[in-house]
Amino acid sequence: MLRRCIFVLLLACLTQFGCSSSDHQALSDATIQPSLTSDPGNYQYLIGAGDSLSIFVWGNPDISGPVTVRPDGKITTSLAEDLDAAGKTPFALARDIEASLKEFIRDPRVTVSVGGFVGPFSEQIRVIGEAANPRAINYRKHMTLLDVMIEVGGLTTYAAGNRATLVRVQDGAQQTFSVRLDDLVRDGDITANADVLPGDVIIIPEAWF
Repeated sequence: MLRRCIFVLLLACLTQFGCSSSDHQALSDATIQPSLTSDPGNYQYLIGAGDSLSIFVWGNPDISGPVTVRPDGKITTSLAEDLDAAGKTPFALARDIEASLKEFIRDPRVTVSVGGFVGPFSEQIRVIGEAANPRAINYRKHMTLLDVMIEVGGLTTYAAGNRATLVRVQDGAQQTFSVRLDDLVRDGDITANADVLPGDVIIIPEAWF
């Protein structure tokens, strides 16, 4: 009972802003195109709070080393304090660090690498409802519905997978798509597979008995 109440509350929160239309659309609908910044082919990883970064300053090992992105999205290095890191690519952050170090080092060259990937919340895919392990998942380039279902352990016995919906925000408007998870996961129908994008929310309802 508690589980069902929590699911209803989550569903209400996701739908309180309304959808772009009253009917769900097929996820493969050619008229619905992802925004440029969410194009799977052009996806670039963005740093998020909790990410572990390795900062290497060429010729200056004493100010190189690991840092963790704080919950406020900032980092502090030996010579640069409170730099914004969350939401930036490692390349962009490296250039920002170089700009901060120019006051102390002549022509600094910085490399930033990422480990312990978390990423921004806005880039994570969230699965709620009747998944075996509903949770938030870090997006990976060219990720599909099948990849997501593997990550969450598939569907529960009580899932109505073919009544599942995918909520996506495109160009500031919320879109809702129908997805056929029963066909995909239980019947192996690969035609039910589709690309997912950063920030997607997948809602899996309970079956009606």
